[in-house]
Amino acid sequence: MHRIQEHMEQQIKLAIIEDGEHVRDSIREFFSMQENIVLVLIAESMEDFLEAAGEQRMEAPDVVLSDINLPGMSGIEGIRYIKELFPSADIIMLTVFNDSTRIFQSLCAGATGYALKNTSMPELLRAILEIKAGGSYMSPSIARKVVEHFAPVRRHDEDVLSPREMQVIKALTEGLSYKLIADRLSISIDTIRTHIKHIYRKLHVNSKAEVLNKAFRGEI
Repeated sequence: MHRIQEHMEQQIKLAIIEDGEHVRDSIREFFSMQENIVLVLIAESMEDFLEAAGEQRMEAPDVVLSDINLPGMSGIEGIRYIKELFPSADIIMLTVFNDSTRIFQSLCAGATGYALKNTSMPELLRAILEIKAGGSYMSPSIARKVVEHFAPVRRHDEDVLSPREMQVIKALTEGLSYKLIADRLSISIDTIRTHIKHIYRKLHVNSKAEVLNKAFRGEI
């Protein structure tokens, strides 16, 4: 919070790339009233932004707020060109999309933040201040997707194979029949069949061949 308060007292040069007139006007209206924000360019496309930058018709921005789904060159494609022109600029992607592919394409391309278009204007301001203070920003639903992407897949307790079921699977991979497995484990064939049913349910398969495929692929 202290870092953000420091940047609230500094002027931040902001460029906006947004093709939607209503969204663009809302952003322009809100940020033009912020004492610590200077709007250096408002462009309707990535091509317009890059043309203005190439002709030096704008000051170097501290932050670029860019839509992803732009006409012509997309916001994701434009990230590398923005970084070439303004290496120190932070880029926040603003979009209606919240699918994992676009999120990671944006972040891998060099975006510092990712916000959905339903993010409130005060929250967008907080995002800009947080990023200029050295942090990063993601809308909560975006952050959840990132966490879920990197979180290890966890099985429910009821899907965890028991030691005895693992013994049955090992015997199956050795080519043993149900009778031979029963003899090895000193249990009845009916008990073996019960274990097989539980194994099918836990592995979400319908045949011994599928169990063996999973075993040989190291998925068990």
